[in-house]
Amino acid sequence: MKQEDLAAKVGVRRETIGNLEKGKYNPSLVLAWNIAKVFHVSIEEIFTVEE
Repeated sequence: MKQEDLAAKVGVRRETIGNLEKGKYNPSLVLAWNIAKVFHVSIEEIFTVEE
Protein backbone atom coordinates (compact mmCIF):
# COMPACT_ATOMS: atom_id res chain seq x y z
CA MET A 1 0.00 0.00 0.00
CA LYS A 2 1.30 3.45 -0.86
CA GLN A 3 1.89 5.99 1.88
CA GLU A 4 -0.66 8.29 0.24
CA ASP A 5 -3.32 5.59 0.33
CA LEU A 6 -2.76 4.73 3.98
CA ALA A 7 -2.66 8.40 4.93
CA ALA A 8 -6.00 8.99 3.24
CA LYS A 9 -7.57 6.00 5.01
CA VAL A 10 -6.48 7.15 8.46
CA GLY A 11 -6.84 10.90 7.96
CA VAL A 12 -3.26 12.12 8.13
CA ARG A 13 -0.73 13.55 5.67
CA ARG A 14 1.58 11.31 3.67
CA GLU A 15 4.54 12.83 5.51
CA THR A 16 3.16 11.54 8.80
CA ILE A 17 3.18 7.97 7.48
CA GLY A 18 6.72 8.45 6.16
CA ASN A 19 7.88 9.73 9.54
CA LEU A 20 6.25 6.76 11.26
CA GLU A 21 8.11 4.39 8.96
CA LYS A 22 11.42 6.14 9.67
CA GLY A 23 10.86 6.11 13.43
CA LYS A 24 10.80 9.90 13.61
CA TYR A 25 7.24 10.10 14.92
CA ASN A 26 5.31 8.23 17.59
CA PRO A 27 1.65 7.83 16.70
CA SER A 28 -1.19 8.75 18.98
CA LEU A 29 -3.19 5.83 20.28
CA VAL A 30 -6.03 6.78 17.93
CA LEU A 31 -3.74 6.83 14.90
CA ALA A 32 -2.15 3.51 15.87
CA TRP A 33 -5.63 2.01 16.32
CA ASN A 34 -6.78 3.32 12.92
CA ILE A 35 -3.71 1.95 11.14
CA ALA A 36 -4.18 -1.44 12.78
CA LYS A 37 -7.83 -1.47 11.67
CA VAL A 38 -6.82 -0.79 8.05
CA PHE A 39 -4.60 -3.89 8.09
CA HIS A 40 -6.99 -5.99 10.25
CA VAL A 41 -4.34 -6.68 12.90
CA SER A 42 -3.74 -5.69 16.51
CA ILE A 43 -1.77 -2.58 17.39
CA GLU A 44 0.95 -4.79 18.91
CA GLU A 45 1.54 -6.46 15.55
CA ILE A 46 2.49 -3.11 14.01
CA PHE A 47 3.96 -1.03 16.84
CA THR A 48 6.31 -1.90 19.68
CA VAL A 49 7.37 0.09 22.72
CA GLU A 50 11.08 0.70 23.15
CA GLU A 51 12.54 2.12 26.33
